[in-house]
Amino acid sequence: MSGTSMLEKIQHQSSEMSTAEQKVASFILNNAHLVPNMTTGDLSKKAEVSEATVIRFCKTIGIGSYKTFKLTLVKELSNTSIGVNDFSLLQSKDSPYDLFNKVTHVNKGALESALSALDKRELTKAVQALLQSKMMLFYGVGGSAAAAVDGHYKFAKLGFHAVMTPDFHFSLSMAAHMQKGDVLMAISTSGKTKDVIELARFAKSRGATVIAITTVGKSTLYKEADITLGTPMVEHENRIGSIASRTVQLNIIDTLYVAAFHQIGSYVEEPYTKASQAVAKLKKYKK
Repeated sequence: MSGTSMLEKIQHQSSEMSTAEQKVASFILNNAHLVPNMTTGDLSKKAEVSEATVIRFCKTIGIGSYKTFKLTLVKELSNTSIGVNDFSLLQSKDSPYDLFNKVTHVNKGALESALSALDKRELTKAVQALLQSKMMLFYGVGGSAAAAVDGHYKFAKLGFHAVMTPDFHFSLSMAAHMQKGDVLMAISTSGKTKDVIELARFAKSRGATVIAITTVGKSTLYKEADITLGTPMVEHENRIGSIASRTVQLNIIDTLYVAAFHQIGSYVEEPYTKASQAVAKLKKYKK
């Protein structure tokens, strides 16, 4: 297993740890790819130590909490920018199929990392806010716009008053009609995109609930949002395009859509069936 700065630090410090902490270190060094999806209870059982030992281990290596430890590990294991999403790609001699495998690996790793970044309580609040809204506005810029378009498409199919436009000024006009209980879905990988932040602030001033899909951290959007669906840091800002980050955003949109459908599906079954029948007629080949 190739070393990363944190894994190397664990290896170097393990000899100075207590016997119990050494068990935790040993398991992590041999099974690093499994840890991001494990709770403190899971890790303590696998390492045959107490949960308190897992917490002490994190503090021993200079990390304040187990959640922060997992996010740091996720970032290092993902390593998505190397050879895939920056100009170092030009130095490789990969075939298109080699690149397909790399991109698949990167996206798979990002989705697995998202399990550690997303707060399930925030997810539940987001679903309830969407279900109770009379209007929902989706907005994102650049690569994040793809997730905004997909969210608008999916929730409009459910019969919600869903709006999305890439035009910032028009989005402001739509936000001006928002009221308490309406939802702005603000999507930004960095959480620093000016247009997204300004729209979020304006929507809040109208009484709307702001749900942010953004990287876990201390970004402006992360702090401005009423509900935050955190994503892992899987790409650097200096990238040739949104790949893994967009995949994670779309996965969250899919989750929100499925969760909403799970609760109101019985009410939309009839229009869904009618729409499917109409589409089926259009697909029939006419001689």
